[in-house]
Amino acid sequence: MTGLNLLAVRAIYRFEMARFGRTVMQSLISPVISTALYFVVFGAAIGERMQNVGGVSYGAFIVPGLIMLSLLTQSISNASFGIYFPKFTGTIYELLSAPVSYVEITLAYVGAAASKSVILGLVILATAAVIVPLEIEHPFWMLSFLVLTAVTFSLAGFIIGVWADGFEKLQVIPLLIITPLTFLGGSFYSIDMLPPVWRTVSLFNPVVYLISGFRWSFHGTSDVSIGVSLGMTLAFLIVFLVIVAWIFRTGYRLKA
Repeated sequence: MTGLNLLAVRAIYRFEMARFGRTVMQSLISPVISTALYFVVFGAAIGERMQNVGGVSYGAFIVPGLIMLSLLTQSISNASFGIYFPKFTGTIYELLSAPVSYVEITLAYVGAAASKSVILGLVILATAAVIVPLEIEHPFWMLSFLVLTAVTFSLAGFIIGVWADGFEKLQVIPLLIITPLTFLGGSFYSIDMLPPVWRTVSLFNPVVYLISGFRWSFHGTSDVSIGVSLGMTLAFLIVFLVIVAWIFRTGYRLKA
């Protein structure tokens, strides 16, 4: 194969996006409603009793964290199910034997999962703008962080989908690792509000850097340097790309 098989990529991508359309209640409406409830409870009920955080109202302050919470979990969920289901039904072998390269398979599945997550993030952002006063100081970087994070954790979800040998394992890492790290990564607070010891501990949480960079694009303030946040996001992307390349090179849990 001398070039990228765009026809194959488009076919897989459109199939995955069509499934997104058929499950719009579960894939889009349900996460948006859940996030809207967070805005109502934390932004309205609790936010009225809290001081501004870094000169930003509490309701607006938590918007980036809540978008990132949904983005991380949905990116992983979309990508992991997308690649696991063909394994479960056995159609993965037809895909692997077709004239489609590993790069094209990854591009299609990860691209579809990331597209779904970006759509979800933008819908949540629009919902938040209705509920709380919201300004975006750096819209280019907001979209950049949104897309980079969606692609990065869609790759992570792809890896989980290949690794999982049962539907229950698809939820293990998102529920037991990603969600707790996101809640403890500054979704609802600035780590500068923590005692020095706990602030130092928080810096070992990789999600802190993702949320901090994304929040900077909204309000111009962050817990860590924007350069460090961007660097950590790109580092995650590279690590997951290397793992995906290793999976296809070795056939880990694909050819067994």
